[in-house]
Amino acid sequence: MRVQCQILSEDEKQRIHTESLKILEQIGVKFLSQRALKIMKDNGAKVDDDTGIAKISAEMVEQALKTAPKSFVLGGRDPARNVELPRPTAGYVLDLGGVFTRDFKTGERRYATLQDNNDAMRVFDEMALSSVVWPHSMAEGDTPNSNAIRLVLNSFMYSSLHVQDEFSEPEEVPYIYEAMAAILGSEDAVKQRKLYSVTYCTLAPLVHEGGMCDAYLDMIEFEAPILIYPMPCTGSTGPCSLFSNIAMGNAEALSSLVLFQMAHPGTPLIFGDASGSTDFASGGFLEGSPEMVLMTAALGEMARFYGLPNTQQGCQTDSKEPGPQAVMEKLVTTLPLVLSGADLVQGPGCLETSGCLCLEQIVIDEEIGGLCKRIRDGIDFSAAKNLYDDVAQIGPSGHFLMQDSTLEACRSDEFYAPKLFDRHTFERWSELGRPDTYSKARERVEEILATPQKNPLPDDVIGKLEEIMRKADEELN
Repeated sequence: MRVQCQILSEDEKQRIHTESLKILEQIGVKFLSQRALKIMKDNGAKVDDDTGIAKISAEMVEQALKTAPKSFVLGGRDPARNVELPRPTAGYVLDLGGVFTRDFKTGERRYATLQDNNDAMRVFDEMALSSVVWPHSMAEGDTPNSNAIRLVLNSFMYSSLHVQDEFSEPEEVPYIYEAMAAILGSEDAVKQRKLYSVTYCTLAPLVHEGGMCDAYLDMIEFEAPILIYPMPCTGSTGPCSLFSNIAMGNAEALSSLVLFQMAHPGTPLIFGDASGSTDFASGGFLEGSPEMVLMTAALGEMARFYGLPNTQQGCQTDSKEPGPQAVMEKLVTTLPLVLSGADLVQGPGCLETSGCLCLEQIVIDEEIGGLCKRIRDGIDFSAAKNLYDDVAQIGPSGHFLMQDSTLEACRSDEFYAPKLFDRHTFERWSELGRPDTYSKARERVEEILATPQKNPLPDDVIGKLEEIMRKADEELN
């Protein structure tokens, strides 16, 4: 029997849905894209051309829910790493959204480089629960307008997983399309394999960007999946109650659903959420708080209420450095998502409110994910696990160490074997140099980076990607 938790009752889900529809119908959502406003108007929304606000009816939402796919596959560059959505157990999304990194050799906090992105891709590729990668956010060199292209293409080179990122302008789209065709060998395969998807963050409260929106309206022409990812923060960009912040974020997500389904019915959409809570001492955005995970888990349940795949922000910390705070916050913000049935959890690898990459944290977060999965898997009550005959054979005052069932069990998934924890006696632990989880994680990173990359792209494909990057540098800067 699987262990489950429930954040929202059925009545509470309906209340959130009703409140979200009220927001869309009576308050509306502002679009900074003229293309989006035309799509809204053509499909029945009440549009104020002066303000750019569109009021969306419940009927439009209902129609969009009918055409949105309930399942699809995010293609990994290696087909063996495909991600089927929805998933039976949570997968993880590498979060490289920040501009900083902790230098693996010196521990110094510095601006990230392209090499940091590539190293993180290689490390995450070796993790058992890894599913999707987000490239780093970095400004390197004198080609800022093509950095997003360069990061995505390097991620394809150094990861065998599905790549997900975001664009700010339509001009960037053709380069990604060309790159995927180069990797897959044909343009026809781009739509079919879905190697790449985009993250669509609305601007809380209730605004859609212009350039990003237009870029994604181009992307959906080759059926790229879109992760809808509202980020309202209680008390700053969102109302200061969990219920109202959830309802408003849900309204933003539903308005995105309507836009992309009206523009291209059948567009694969992931119904996600990255809500935050406010640090009332500084006004800052918090991701490691219990309130954050209550909201993201609730929106994950709303995704299932609508029958849509989901990605929820989790495995997060506001800690500025690796250590106890990071581990505690990441565990607290992962377990509820796993137990409530999230498809994908976005957060591993980062510190400092998604602002700083830490390579050894990737390995620590893999352990956290493994622990949460084991709890989610629950207790096996199958006939094979009824060991009454062993109990009868041993009887009172015996032991079970020599039983065949004990040998089988110690090598099974029923008993989780952590990769980083130390379970030696105190004396043996001291003899080993008193290792801790982070020192073991560092050893794992060193091991991965010291060995040749697994499953690299062929040299001729790498050459094509490098040429696309050079072309983007020349044409976009």
